Amino acid sequence: MSVSQVTDASFKQEVINNDLPVLVDFWAPWCGPCRMVSPVVDEIAEEYESSIKVVKINTDDNPTIAAEYGIRSIPTLMIFKAGERVDTVIGAVPKSTLASTLNKYIS
Repeated sequence: MSVSQVTDASFKQEVINNDLPVLVDFWAPWCGPCRMVSPVVDEIAEEYESSIKVVKINTDDNPTIAAEYGIRSIPTLMIFKAGERVDTVIGAVPKSTLASTLNKYIS
């Protein structure tokens, strides 16, 4: 499963109303650490494709959702389960850190 882009308009349908846990990558094109963590997010999407959905949202183009969730620094990775935010990881973290955080929410 590839990583899909979501927008302010599609966030509710793609993330909140999703049956699977969802990893959301809040990013912007000018953000160096975002570019560093992007391949990690892509790898996670491939490895966990049967158990989670992975999406990215550009905070420059979609400020409403970013403001709603209090995004102050990027990259910010949030995990949603059953429509609720259950965890947040801020910054360019190693794959192992992201994987261990995700594993807490996968049944």
